[in-house]
Amino acid sequence: MLEQLINAWHEAVNSRDLAAARALVTDPVDVSGPRGAHTITAEAFTDWIVSSGIRLRPLSAHPVDEDTMVVAQEATWPDNTDAEAAATPPASVATLFKVRDGAIGTVRRFDSVDAALRAAAGETG
Repeated sequence: MLEQLINAWHEAVNSRDLAAARALVTDPVDVSGPRGAHTITAEAFTDWIVSSGIRLRPLSAHPVDEDTMVVAQEATWPDNTDAEAAATPPASVATLFKVRDGAIGTVRRFDSVDAALRAAAGETG
C-alpha cells in the first residue's frame, strides 16, 4: 500500500492533478522543507503544488517500515511563475513519507537520503 500511495502521489504532483493529490494526503498533513515544518490542510498542500511549480522524479526507494519510506528524487521547478526559480537546475533531494489512516500523513523534504533516513530512524526508533 505504501509504495502505491507514493507512486500515485508523485503522479498527482507531477501532472498537477489537484483532486488526486488532495485525496492522497491526510487533512491535515505534516510537511517540512527549506521553509520549515508545518501542519497544513490538504487544500494548502495542493496550493503548494501549483505555487512551487515543482516536479519530482523518483530515483530510488528506501523502505523504513510498513508505514515509512524515503524516496530519493530529482527536483525541478519548471512551472514556477518566478523565472529565476523556474530556471533553477535540477536538485537531488529526498522525501520522507509516512502513511497514516490509509493516506500520506507526512511529507518531509531533506537534502540527502542519509539525512532523511536518520530522521526516519529517530521517528520510528
